[in-house]
Amino acid sequence: MENNHTEFIKVAVQLSKEGSENNKGGPFGCVVVKDGKIIGKGFNQVTSSNDPTAHAEVVAIREACKNLGSFQLTGCEIFTSCEPCPMCLGAIYWSRPDTVYFANTRNDAATAGFDDAFIYDEINVLPSDRKIKMIHLPDKGALQIFKDWIARTDKTCY
Repeated sequence: MENNHTEFIKVAVQLSKEGSENNKGGPFGCVVVKDGKIIGKGFNQVTSSNDPTAHAEVVAIREACKNLGSFQLTGCEIFTSCEPCPMCLGAIYWSRPDTVYFANTRNDAATAGFDDAFIYDEINVLPSDRKIKMIHLPDKGALQIFKDWIARTDKTCY
């Protein structure tokens, strides 16, 4: 089993190299594995797609979910070339894989110019005190939609 883990990490690392060398985005790669088979893969495509959410993990999760026909990755493992950033960490938790394996750490990423410490710090700050101005605009209609959701009996929970 450990040998397979090493091989899947190598695939993620190779994807990070390919994407980076082809100037598609930053040096990050990821694969999603189920039952020993790669079902989703991706490399960072932020700059080539003009999409700030096109991180390797998000791209791989999207492909894996599409291939599974599911919005969850239960029973899957994620192998990524670097410890996930806050956005990818959120996507990983929402997709619910069993395990995440990563090669580089967030400190390694920071040394390479990808420092997400400020985002990790901002998560614990009140919205009114964050560096990007966030203003609460309560809306009765928006709150009603939540109330309607709670009352629905035919919803798909996730």
